[in-house]
Amino acid sequence: MSEENIKLITSESVTEGHPDKICDQISDGILDAMLTSDPDSHAAIECFCTNGLVVVGGEARTKNYINVDETVRRILKGIGYNTPDSGFDCDSVGIMSALHEQSTEIAQGVDENKGEYLEQGAGDQGLMYGFATNETPEYMPLPIVLAHRLTARLAAARKSGELSYLRPDGKSQVTVEYHDNKAKRVETVVIAACHQAEIPLEKVRQDILEKIIQPIIGGLLDVETKIYINSTGAFTLGGPAADTGLTGRKIIVDTYGGFARHGGGCFSGKDASKVDRSGAYMARYVAKNIVAAGLADKCELQVAYAIGVARPVGLYLDTFGTGKITEEKILAAVKDNFDFRPKAIIDILGLKNPVFLKTAAYGHFGRPEFSWEQTDKAEALRAYLQK
Repeated sequence: MSEENIKLITSESVTEGHPDKICDQISDGILDAMLTSDPDSHAAIECFCTNGLVVVGGEARTKNYINVDETVRRILKGIGYNTPDSGFDCDSVGIMSALHEQSTEIAQGVDENKGEYLEQGAGDQGLMYGFATNETPEYMPLPIVLAHRLTARLAAARKSGELSYLRPDGKSQVTVEYHDNKAKRVETVVIAACHQAEIPLEKVRQDILEKIIQPIIGGLLDVETKIYINSTGAFTLGGPAADTGLTGRKIIVDTYGGFARHGGGCFSGKDASKVDRSGAYMARYVAKNIVAAGLADKCELQVAYAIGVARPVGLYLDTFGTGKITEEKILAAVKDNFDFRPKAIIDILGLKNPVFLKTAAYGHFGRPEFSWEQTDKAEALRAYLQK
C-alpha cells in the first residue's frame, strides 16, 4: 500500500474594512453609480486611501454626473468608518477625484461598429482563469471558503453588536491539511482583528475563539490545530490610519485563494468590457458548470484575448486527471455551449447591471447571488458524457 500524499494548503481573506478592500469597494461603488444611470458606461476606476485621505482616479465614460464625494462617504459609512475614534471618519476624510475621459483609441475597440473589427472587442489583451472543484457545495476550494466565512463572521459580529468592540479592519488565514487531495483537518487558523484599545487582549482572543473560529471551523479543528489571534500582541490602530490601501491588491483573496492560477488583472472598478473581469467571470461560470455536470471533479479554464478583437485567441482547460471524458471532448462541449465574445458574456451574465459593489468584499466566486455562479448549463454539458 502506498503512503498517503499529505499537503498543507493555505488561503487568506480580509474584512471589508481592510484598506485595500475599502479601495475595491469605492472603485466598484463608483462603477455601480455609473451603471445605475447609464448601463453603457465604461470605467477603469482606481482608488488610494491613507490616513485621512481618499484619492480616486482613472478613466470613465458615462452620460450622467456621478457625485464621487457622496459615493465615497456612503461606502465608508456602510463599512463602519463612521466615528472619529475609528481613525478614518467618513464625514471628515479628505477626498480628491482625478477621473478623466476614456481614451478614444480604447473606445473604438470596445464599441460596436467602430475600429478595425466591427464587433465589440476585448477592452485589453490578457489571460484569465476560471476554476471549480467539487470539494465544497460552493464548488470552491475549502481553504478560501473557510477564510471568507471567518472574515464575514468578524464583520457580522461587529455590526450586530455581539462583539461591538471590534473595528472594521481584520484578516483571516486558514491552512487545510489534505490527504490524497481530500481535506482532512485544519492545521492552522490565523485571525487579526482590530479592536478598541480598552478591551483586554485575552478577552479579544477568547471571544474570537468561541464566537468566530469554533462556529465556522467546527469539526475540522482538533487538539493539534494551531490558532493565532492578534499574534503581534496588539491591534488597536487599523484601517487607512495604519496602512495604505490600493484598488486591486487582493486579487488572490478575490478569486481562489492561491488554489488555482490567476491571470494577473484585478476586477474592481472595471466595467465588463474589460475582459480582466468579464473573461474571468465567464471562465468561472464555465468551469463550475463542467464540474456540476460531472464531467470532472476539478477544472481550470484559461481564456486569452487581444485588444479590440471579439473572439478569444486562446482557450485551454485542465482537469488534473479528474475528467470523466477526455479534455478534448470537454473542450468541444465548452465551444458548443458557451460564447466567449465580450458582448455575449455581458448579455449572458447581465453585466450591465450595477452588481459590482457586492463583489468587492468576501470574494467574487462561490456566492449564489451572482449570475456567473449559476449551473444552468450543467444538464446540456452532462449529455456529453453519453457521447
